[in-house]
Amino acid sequence: MTISAKNFPLWAFFSLVTNGLLMLAIVLLILQQQRLTNIVGATNAATVSEPPVVKSDLGPRHQLNYQQWLDILNKEAQVAAQKPPQHLTILAGDSLSLWFPSDLLPENRSWLNQAISGETSEGLLKRVDLFDRTQPKEIFLMIGINDLIRGASDETILENQQQIINYLRRMHPKARIFVQSILPHGGEESTWERREKLLAIANDRIYHLNKQLQSIAKKQGVKYIDLYSLFSDQQGNMRREFTTDGLHLSPQGYMIWRTALQIYSQLPS
Repeated sequence: MTISAKNFPLWAFFSLVTNGLLMLAIVLLILQQQRLTNIVGATNAATVSEPPVVKSDLGPRHQLNYQQWLDILNKEAQVAAQKPPQHLTILAGDSLSLWFPSDLLPENRSWLNQAISGETSEGLLKRVDLFDRTQPKEIFLMIGINDLIRGASDETILENQQQIINYLRRMHPKARIFVQSILPHGGEESTWERREKLLAIANDRIYHLNKQLQSIAKKQGVKYIDLYSLFSDQQGNMRREFTTDGLHLSPQGYMIWRTALQIYSQLPS
């Protein structure tokens, strides 16, 4: 039987999941989404001479220092603890999670974004207690790329990740915890201001680091989300259309991430 991305309904996704073909289901949904994007792009090309430049609106929070970030996240966590929202879901991580557009986050839940730009696994480990008193249904964790940029060893990153997972499991025993893989970077096509830092990190290293992270997640009994495979091209680099500068994500990249979050959060425990 040939499966096409041209017309892939959601009910078919659940059929694939039931048969253990989760990654195939995600890929087909992504291909279908890209097909629709290409159609829209072709239509726009007929009326617009040059493509518009997409700029990320980082907002006033982009100017905050680390302590100001901590103060804000602490206050937001306190509000969520005092007035528990329905189906609270937490994003914990760095700038990739921080700038997740609120209108692209999966619906039917309340989101508490506990990410900080430039965050490392060591930094997150030290502040993960900020949302101790909240009652999340799910926690999505992504951290590690800034560790690599700053020269941390794989052993240090994995040890910090394991401690974070252990802490979350202990403090939030009723929450479903999702550990997300570290994303690849854009390689030679990267335009990030510290491009040389990215090029010093082999994407193959990130790939193998993720394999070890997946093993840790399995041993700890938490879910692992393989975003690396969804975002990488045949060379192992971040796919051009998913990034703005080789490190941060484009709107299309966040749409792919959103699809993965929706799918994994609907899987049985």
